[in-house]
Amino acid sequence: MADQTQIDRLRLRDIAPQSLFIDGAWQPGAGGELDVVSPIDGATLTTLAVASATDVENAVASARRAFDDGCWSRQSPAARKKVLYAIADKIEAEALELAVLGVRDNGTEFNMAFKAEPGSAAGTFRYYAEALDKVAGEVAPTASDVLALVHRMPVGVVGAIVPWNFPLMIAAWKLAPALAMGNSVVLKPAESASLSLLRLAEICSECGLPDGVLNVVTGTGAETGATLAKSMGVDVLAFTGAGTTGRRLLEASAASNLKRCYLELGGKSPNIVFADAPDLAKAAKVSAMGIFRNSGQVCVAGSRLLVEASIHDEFVEALKAEAEALRVGDPLDLTTQVGAVNSEEQLRRNLSFVDMARAEGGRVLTGGNRILQDLGGSYMAPTIVTGVTPDTALFQREVFGPVLAVTKFETEEQALTLANATSFGLASAVWTADLSRAHRMVAGIRAGLVHVNTYGGSDNTVPLGGVGQSGNGHDKSLHALDKYVDLKTAWIQL
Repeated sequence: MADQTQIDRLRLRDIAPQSLFIDGAWQPGAGGELDVVSPIDGATLTTLAVASATDVENAVASARRAFDDGCWSRQSPAARKKVLYAIADKIEAEALELAVLGVRDNGTEFNMAFKAEPGSAAGTFRYYAEALDKVAGEVAPTASDVLALVHRMPVGVVGAIVPWNFPLMIAAWKLAPALAMGNSVVLKPAESASLSLLRLAEICSECGLPDGVLNVVTGTGAETGATLAKSMGVDVLAFTGAGTTGRRLLEASAASNLKRCYLELGGKSPNIVFADAPDLAKAAKVSAMGIFRNSGQVCVAGSRLLVEASIHDEFVEALKAEAEALRVGDPLDLTTQVGAVNSEEQLRRNLSFVDMARAEGGRVLTGGNRILQDLGGSYMAPTIVTGVTPDTALFQREVFGPVLAVTKFETEEQALTLANATSFGLASAVWTADLSRAHRMVAGIRAGLVHVNTYGGSDNTVPLGGVGQSGNGHDKSLHALDKYVDLKTAWIQL
């Protein structure tokens, strides 16, 4: 683990203007440049190249050439495994540098970023390196005079569009299984979190990934992302981000080549606390971090707290104390527990939801305001709003900020109804000592992930995906491989 002196030294490093990574080489972008503004202090760190439509299509063509010539797609599983392991080792070796670079770019508190970004990404590449030669085709049980084989074939070119909150982690969830299955990839990072992914492309090349197998195009969603989504040369599109963008990606697929789209679109996840929770103090502490870590910029954040009426006041006071005790500040300070909001635009959005909540009858128990303006960056106090009803914006819409909506319930049936009263279905949690109740709630909550007596934390052995307007398809686990293969039947008459 790093010490403060190492972090402070790395935060002072100059960052050169960035280029596109296409066909194994750095190339300028024809679409101009974007400033990279750090949410820590508002300073401009460097510039990104903006990939024009032509640049994106060049990257797609490079990926297609690499796929068709078999330099990666037809390598043996053992050869692909060796490269993916090397990438994991290199990420781990550069974990400190990657973590600081990412924090300067997107504002996540260092202690979380170090584990969730390079730490998680290295683990993900290792997981799929180990898995890739354990996934085989099938021999179907058919007539005795026929041999029926089911082959798992790489799809070809994968377009991956990833968000700014955990760029390395989420990119690895898409890149590692896609590469493990022999595909080529064109990766489009978020404008406000591209730096660590450009370095990842370089790492992959240094570790033996052939030219063209991974290309990174930076730029705006309106041009760079839209061109990737509409490209006739992309076979599968994997996306994590907002539902409005997800809808546009589906429209682009329909208007182009009907590419498969896998969309993780966030949530409004319920965190349900019953009076018989085994440890209410623990529930309050964990629930606070379940919404306030990374300034609430977590897709599975427990942003709706549902509390049994008999303990509502007591529990909310405990939660308020936890929230007010959190140290918000410079994310590169090791004593900081909650870092910066990613951008001024996101901070304004967060504050607008607090204003709407007040207008709709909610009570701001703590927070609700911008803080630490003297630092020059984007910071918000952890915010708790009580009295939130199902017909309000704060109950229904994803904020993606450190804003918790609190609603009380009387019965288990009412809790379940409230839990399912939004269009989302990504994550959830239940706190109870009643094993039967826990199982009933797991069965009844419409979500891809249900925590019991905890919030947050799952590893690569289990899938992450949502239902409803939280999207489709799954990242993580062996199930993620299904997105990046086609099934081909061979029917052989004997």
